[in-house]
Amino acid sequence: MSKSSRRLILARMKDRMTPAVRMAGHSQRGQCAKRLSILDAAADVFCRQGFAGASIDEIAAVACVSRQTIYNHYREKETLFVAVVEDVMNRANAMLFSVLSGFPENADNLEDDLTGFAVRLNKNCICNHDGKFLRKLVQTEGERYPHLFESWRRQGPGKLTTALSALLARLAHGRALVIDDFDVAARQFVALCNADLQMMTLFGETPSDEQLEKAARNAVRTFLKAYGAPPADKAGPRAHLAALPG
Repeated sequence: MSKSSRRLILARMKDRMTPAVRMAGHSQRGQCAKRLSILDAAADVFCRQGFAGASIDEIAAVACVSRQTIYNHYREKETLFVAVVEDVMNRANAMLFSVLSGFPENADNLEDDLTGFAVRLNKNCICNHDGKFLRKLVQTEGERYPHLFESWRRQGPGKLTTALSALLARLAHGRALVIDDFDVAARQFVALCNADLQMMTLFGETPSDEQLEKAARNAVRTFLKAYGAPPADKAGPRAHLAALPG
């Protein structure tokens, strides 16, 4: 079927739609737009005022909707807060798994490749807007309202550790690394990546590209000193055979 034929069929289908069906479509798009507007406004207000200080009236004013519209969508402030955390976390996880897809697969240039990965992890997942937002909410509200972050605990840091430990296991299987506990090694890798940037991110600063590179290089070198395979192991069985006499 040609493109012109498909366009003609779609146009006829659209013409045959009843006004009620068209109105339903417009209504659904409008409701979706309102939800997004409410979530964005709530994220802004919760970040500035905290959970206790944020009011539905202020969120409604920022979102340009009525107070009742917010209650129709989210029932109460606690439900809205959880929805905000989940919305930001879903975006953060999408970016995280995009970064994880670039994890090095072999030991050909392991230090440089891991450093590049660590830079991307920090820049796109930890020091970006969503990373800062989640970190601030957890720091300011996590102790007082731990139940509000149950979803974040399950779907946030836990996913990173699980995915990264599997990637490290792949490198260890190829004799590029020597690791006994992959989950521990994954947590330590992330902690090392954050070590030189922790004070800056704590105060909301955004590190420069040079600072990201330096922090990543330091982290990877320290990690490889702990888990890097000895040269003979990296070379594989042939190196051991070549070393045998005869």
